Amino acid sequence: MKTSLLKSILAICLMLLPVWAQADSGVAWDALSEKERTILKRFEGKWDDLSPQRQSQLERGAQRWLGMTAEERKRAGKRLKHWRGLSDEQRQWMRERFKRFRNLPADEREQLRKMYKRFSQLPEEKRQQIIKRWKSMPPEERQALRKQLSRMTPEQRRQFRQRWKSMSPSERRAMRQRFMRRHAH
Repeated sequence: MKTSLLKSILAICLMLLPVWAQADSGVAWDALSEKERTILKRFEGKWDDLSPQRQSQLERGAQRWLGMTAEERKRAGKRLKHWRGLSDEQRQWMRERFKRFRNLPADEREQLRKMYKRFSQLPEEKRQQIIKRWKSMPPEERQALRKQLSRMTPEQRRQFRQRWKSMSPSERRAMRQRFMRRHAH
């Protein structure tokens, strides 16, 4: 019994050996398609010095690029240009935020995507108003609001938004003050 189990494990390991070997050796420059080599041309001289993981990442990126439409490439190019213009601290902050996003449950990620889509479809003037209002809030008020919103269901948030829209500016101000008194530490 033990010998058959050992033989099975050995057989599986032998079958996976080529996969492991390929993962360890990375991607050979000559194994890339001509189009992929064209996209990755700036890495040609240092390709062999890159880690196998980095080579695989670059290959997948080139494949994604080749699968994009002209419009998708244009948008990706703009995002890349923006990314390159960020400071190291800003990039680190974004990486951490993205990591937190990836670790959220799937339904919360989907909810955030929907909220972002709604926000991005607003007229520019309205988006700027929202951003200005958010930035003008004291940090403790922003934190309390984030905490409160995270505890609400999507339906409760929808109801709150409807109620908020129907309020006058003075009613909104009073509600903010009550909210901050309740959530002050």
